Amino acid sequence: MLLKNTEPLVPQPKKKTASKAKRPAKKTSKTAARAPRKAKAPALAAPVKPPLRQVVVDALEDMKALEIKVLDVRGLTDIADTMVIASGTSDRHVRSVAQRVVEKTKQAGYRPHGVEGQQDSDWVLIDLNELIVHVMLPRVREFYGLEKLWDMTATKRAAARA
Repeated sequence: MLLKNTEPLVPQPKKKTASKAKRPAKKTSKTAARAPRKAKAPALAAPVKPPLRQVVVDALEDMKALEIKVLDVRGLTDIADTMVIASGTSDRHVRSVAQRVVEKTKQAGYRPHGVEGQQDSDWVLIDLNELIVHVMLPRVREFYGLEKLWDMTATKRAAARA
């Protein structure tokens, strides 16, 4: 048995298409003045990074590190331009100071190459490319005497080069 569709056929409305009539080409002359282009909005200046040395010293002072010493080691070694040596009161304090230095330098846009010694926390070294940070217990600092090793005044440098 065949069923017939009893609904009347409703004609579907035709889709309107825009006529693509050709428009006459605009004629411009070489001497015609062009409308001035809008000037590009000035690019926002990248935020200025604070000096790495200042970020490190501020982080050390913020965590109450003891005897902060900044040494200029340019000319003495190629591994860094500056060394910062500081002490902590306990192994937990040394670890916390080092973690704060890493956090603050990352926030300022500097990435440390590496951090060594966080397990024992007698001496934590943070490599920040041109700056190296040593955070030590006082007894370890006294034993190794890094200040005596790396602290070269201008007269000592001149004598060492001669």
